[in-house]
Amino acid sequence: MGKIVYHIGFSVDGFFAGPNGEIDWHLVDEELHSYMNEVLAPAGAFVAGRVTHELMADYWPTADQDPDTPEVMVEFAKIWREKPKYVFSRTLPPGELPWHTRVLNDLNPAAIEAIKAQNEGEIIVGGANLAGAFRRLGLVDEYRLYVHPVIIGAGKPFLEGDIRESLTLVETRSFSNGVVLLRYLSKRT
Repeated sequence: MGKIVYHIGFSVDGFFAGPNGEIDWHLVDEELHSYMNEVLAPAGAFVAGRVTHELMADYWPTADQDPDTPEVMVEFAKIWREKPKYVFSRTLPPGELPWHTRVLNDLNPAAIEAIKAQNEGEIIVGGANLAGAFRRLGLVDEYRLYVHPVIIGAGKPFLEGDIRESLTLVETRSFSNGVVLLRYLSKRT
Protein backbone atom coordinates (compact mmCIF):
# COMPACT_ATOMS: atom_id res chain seq x y z
CA MET A 1 0.00 0.00 0.00
CA GLY A 2 1.35 3.42 -0.94
CA LYS A 3 2.01 6.40 1.24
CA ILE A 4 0.38 9.81 0.87
CA VAL A 5 2.80 12.49 -0.36
CA TYR A 6 2.00 16.21 -0.42
CA HIS A 7 3.98 17.45 -3.43
CA ILE A 8 4.01 21.23 -3.92
CA GLY A 9 6.12 24.18 -4.98
CA PHE A 10 5.87 27.53 -3.20
CA SER A 11 7.59 30.88 -2.78
CA VAL A 12 10.06 31.71 0.00
CA ASP A 13 7.23 33.57 1.73
CA GLY A 14 5.01 30.48 1.71
CA PHE A 15 2.60 30.93 -1.20
CA PHE A 16 1.93 28.28 -3.84
CA ALA A 17 -0.03 30.73 -6.01
CA GLY A 18 -0.49 34.47 -6.24
CA PRO A 19 -3.65 36.28 -5.10
CA ASN A 20 -5.40 35.49 -8.40
CA GLY A 21 -4.11 31.93 -8.66
CA GLU A 22 -1.11 32.85 -10.82
CA ILE A 23 1.79 30.40 -10.85
CA ASP A 24 3.86 31.98 -13.62
CA TRP A 25 6.64 32.70 -11.11
CA HIS A 26 7.36 28.98 -10.54
CA LEU A 27 10.90 28.21 -11.74
CA VAL A 28 10.40 24.79 -13.29
CA ASP A 29 13.27 24.38 -15.71
CA GLU A 30 14.47 21.23 -17.49
CA GLU A 31 16.52 19.99 -14.53
CA LEU A 32 13.70 20.37 -12.01
CA HIS A 33 11.07 19.03 -14.40
CA SER A 34 13.26 15.97 -15.10
CA TYR A 35 13.59 15.34 -11.37
CA MET A 36 9.84 15.67 -10.85
CA ASN A 37 9.18 13.27 -13.74
CA GLU A 38 11.57 10.80 -12.12
CA VAL A 39 9.82 10.90 -8.74
CA LEU A 40 6.27 11.08 -10.12
CA ALA A 41 6.54 8.36 -12.79
CA PRO A 42 6.35 5.46 -10.28
CA ALA A 43 3.47 7.08 -8.33
CA GLY A 44 0.33 5.03 -7.94
CA ALA A 45 -2.15 7.88 -8.39
CA PHE A 46 -2.64 11.62 -8.30
CA VAL A 47 -5.20 13.19 -5.96
CA ALA A 48 -6.36 16.77 -6.34
CA GLY A 49 -9.17 19.15 -5.63
CA ARG A 50 -11.34 20.44 -8.44
CA VAL A 51 -9.39 23.65 -9.05
CA THR A 52 -6.00 21.92 -9.23
CA HIS A 53 -7.40 19.17 -11.42
CA GLU A 54 -8.99 21.63 -13.83
CA LEU A 55 -5.69 23.53 -14.07
CA MET A 56 -3.89 20.29 -14.94
CA ALA A 57 -6.64 19.04 -17.28
CA ASP A 58 -6.57 22.30 -19.24
CA TYR A 59 -3.00 21.65 -20.38
CA TRP A 60 -1.51 18.18 -19.85
CA PRO A 61 -3.84 15.91 -21.87
CA THR A 62 -2.61 17.38 -25.17
CA ALA A 63 0.68 19.08 -24.20
CA ASP A 64 2.70 16.46 -26.06
CA GLN A 65 0.88 17.11 -29.34
CA ASP A 66 2.62 20.46 -29.86
CA PRO A 67 5.93 19.83 -31.70
CA ASP A 68 7.51 22.74 -29.77
CA THR A 69 6.83 21.17 -26.37
CA PRO A 70 10.12 20.36 -24.59
CA GLU A 71 10.83 16.64 -24.12
CA VAL A 72 10.56 16.81 -20.31
CA MET A 73 7.04 18.20 -20.66
CA VAL A 74 6.13 15.56 -23.27
CA GLU A 75 7.26 12.95 -20.76
CA PHE A 76 5.16 14.45 -17.97
CA ALA A 77 2.09 14.70 -20.21
CA LYS A 78 2.29 10.93 -20.68
CA ILE A 79 2.81 10.34 -16.96
CA TRP A 80 -0.14 12.55 -16.00
CA ARG A 81 -2.49 11.23 -18.65
CA GLU A 82 -1.94 7.56 -17.81
CA LYS A 83 -2.00 7.72 -14.01
CA PRO A 84 -5.21 7.12 -12.10
CA LYS A 85 -6.49 10.44 -10.80
CA TYR A 86 -8.96 11.15 -8.02
CA VAL A 87 -10.65 14.53 -7.76
CA PHE A 88 -12.35 15.51 -4.51
CA SER A 89 -15.07 18.03 -5.22
CA ARG A 90 -18.32 19.16 -3.65
CA THR A 91 -19.43 20.82 -6.91
CA LEU A 92 -18.74 18.13 -9.53
CA PRO A 93 -21.03 15.12 -9.66
CA PRO A 94 -19.39 11.85 -8.58
CA GLY A 95 -18.30 9.56 -11.38
CA GLU A 96 -15.78 9.20 -14.15
CA LEU A 97 -14.02 11.92 -16.15
CA PRO A 98 -11.57 11.54 -19.04
CA TRP A 99 -7.93 10.49 -18.55
CA HIS A 100 -8.49 7.84 -15.84
CA THR A 101 -10.13 10.33 -13.49
CA ARG A 102 -12.72 9.62 -10.84
CA VAL A 103 -14.64 12.33 -8.97
CA LEU A 104 -15.39 11.70 -5.30
CA ASN A 105 -17.52 14.02 -3.18
CA ASP A 106 -16.63 12.80 0.29
CA LEU A 107 -13.11 12.96 1.68
CA ASN A 108 -12.86 10.46 4.50
CA PRO A 109 -10.18 8.05 5.71
CA ALA A 110 -12.03 5.03 4.29
CA ALA A 111 -12.02 6.54 0.79
CA ILE A 112 -8.30 7.26 1.05
CA GLU A 113 -7.55 3.76 2.31
CA ALA A 114 -9.47 2.38 -0.70
CA ILE A 115 -7.40 4.54 -3.06
CA LYS A 116 -4.20 3.35 -1.38
CA ALA A 117 -5.31 -0.27 -1.65
CA GLN A 118 -6.19 0.04 -5.36
CA ASN A 119 -2.95 1.76 -6.42
CA GLU A 120 0.63 0.65 -5.90
CA GLY A 121 3.14 3.39 -5.22
CA GLU A 122 2.85 6.82 -3.70
CA ILE A 123 -0.42 8.71 -3.76
CA ILE A 124 0.50 12.27 -4.73
CA VAL A 125 -1.66 15.03 -3.27
CA GLY A 126 -1.68 18.38 -5.07
CA GLY A 127 -3.33 21.59 -3.93
CA ALA A 128 -3.21 23.34 -0.58
CA ASN A 129 -6.93 23.11 0.24
CA LEU A 130 -7.04 19.37 -0.29
CA ALA A 131 -3.73 18.85 1.50
CA GLY A 132 -5.16 20.79 4.44
CA ALA A 133 -8.09 18.39 4.57
CA PHE A 134 -5.70 15.42 4.39
CA ARG A 135 -3.65 16.93 7.21
CA ARG A 136 -6.74 17.43 9.41
CA LEU A 137 -7.46 13.71 8.99
CA GLY A 138 -3.84 12.75 9.74
CA LEU A 139 -3.34 11.25 6.29
CA VAL A 140 -0.16 12.91 4.97
CA ASP A 141 2.86 10.61 5.36
CA GLU A 142 5.42 12.71 3.50
CA TYR A 143 5.92 16.33 2.48
CA ARG A 144 7.86 16.96 -0.75
CA LEU A 145 8.29 20.72 -0.70
CA TYR A 146 9.94 22.73 -3.49
CA VAL A 147 10.92 26.22 -2.26
CA HIS A 148 11.27 28.65 -5.17
CA PRO A 149 13.68 31.59 -4.72
CA VAL A 150 10.94 34.17 -5.18
CA ILE A 151 9.04 36.40 -2.78
CA ILE A 152 5.60 37.19 -4.17
CA GLY A 153 4.23 39.16 -1.21
CA ALA A 154 0.69 37.80 -1.18
CA GLY A 155 -1.25 34.81 -2.35
CA LYS A 156 -2.52 31.41 -1.36
CA PRO A 157 -0.51 29.69 1.40
CA PHE A 158 0.86 26.22 0.72
CA LEU A 159 -0.28 25.02 4.15
CA GLU A 160 -3.71 25.74 5.53
CA GLY A 161 -5.06 25.19 8.98
CA ASP A 162 -3.63 25.38 12.44
CA ILE A 163 -2.51 21.78 12.78
CA ARG A 164 0.79 21.26 14.56
CA GLU A 165 2.84 18.33 13.29
CA SER A 166 6.37 17.14 13.98
CA LEU A 167 8.39 16.16 10.95
CA THR A 168 11.68 14.40 10.23
CA LEU A 169 13.90 15.83 7.51
CA VAL A 170 14.99 12.98 5.20
CA GLU A 171 16.35 14.81 2.16
CA THR A 172 17.41 18.18 0.86
CA ARG A 173 18.44 18.96 -2.67
CA SER A 174 19.37 22.18 -4.43
CA PHE A 175 18.69 22.72 -8.10
CA SER A 176 20.75 25.01 -10.32
CA ASN A 177 17.80 27.44 -10.72
CA GLY A 178 17.78 28.08 -6.95
CA VAL A 179 14.84 25.84 -6.07
CA VAL A 180 15.44 23.78 -2.94
CA LEU A 181 13.70 20.48 -2.22
CA LEU A 182 12.85 19.80 1.42
CA ARG A 183 11.55 16.30 2.00
CA TYR A 184 10.01 15.46 5.37
CA LEU A 185 8.30 12.43 6.86
CA SER A 186 5.53 12.79 9.37
CA LYS A 187 6.69 11.50 12.75
CA ARG A 188 3.35 9.73 13.20
CA THR A 189 4.23 7.26 10.38
